Amino acid sequence: MIIGLGTIINVFAILIGTSAGVLVGNRLSEKTSRVVTDGLGLVVLVLGGLNVISLLEAEFVASVGPGIPLLIVIGAILIGGIIGSALKIEQRLEKFGTVLQKRFAGKGTKDSKEKFITGFVNASLVFTIGPLAILGALSDGLGQGIEQLATKSILDGFASLAFAASLGWGVALSAIPVGIWQGLLTVLAFAIGSVVSAPVISALTATGGVLLLGVGLRLLQIRQVAVGNMLPALIVAPILTLILISI
Repeated sequence: MIIGLGTIINVFAILIGTSAGVLVGNRLSEKTSRVVTDGLGLVVLVLGGLNVISLLEAEFVASVGPGIPLLIVIGAILIGGIIGSALKIEQRLEKFGTVLQKRFAGKGTKDSKEKFITGFVNASLVFTIGPLAILGALSDGLGQGIEQLATKSILDGFASLAFAASLGWGVALSAIPVGIWQGLLTVLAFAIGSVVSAPVISALTATGGVLLLGVGLRLLQIRQVAVGNMLPALIVAPILTLILISI
């Protein structure tokens, strides 16, 4: 099995899903497109809630102590948010989206430009935050198979179709951060060859779930949560977990 094949499949799934979504989206009214986006926002909220349940995983609780898993996630979100805000990750992500819009979409109306950038940013967050992105890439790098990334590819393909139906071609370019992020994790796992423990996986999943809830709120236009600035929480959560386990 070729190392990195899972991520390659994932990237192509996003591109194919986006192409199909744009074709469908051109035939949808603005009101229908809004309904599609709202529906996707609700689904993302559900996914986020399901991931947050990882706080109750028996091995996670036993490793760090009762009530501590929630504190780990809170600490990760706060510390990660401070780090991300200092690094201006959200602004840099939006700026990158603007550069891509100018490069690939050219001139257009203000509304079309905003849709392009919104599609790129929101799709990038959804496709990179989920636990399957992290755990699947690690599994691929460790030579344990691409099953998780294959599953993620199917989910991302349908999600990109729904995104693109209302937000257009910007969704396709979310394949760039997906390829870079998952590719780096795969290479890291291949080089280090270490296995991620169950408590660390639970911490990652729960923290990612909170971030997905933020993305859901963005899609529903309830509040533009700066989820991009909270991305470092995905690194902070495992570190806090390992520190508490070692104490």
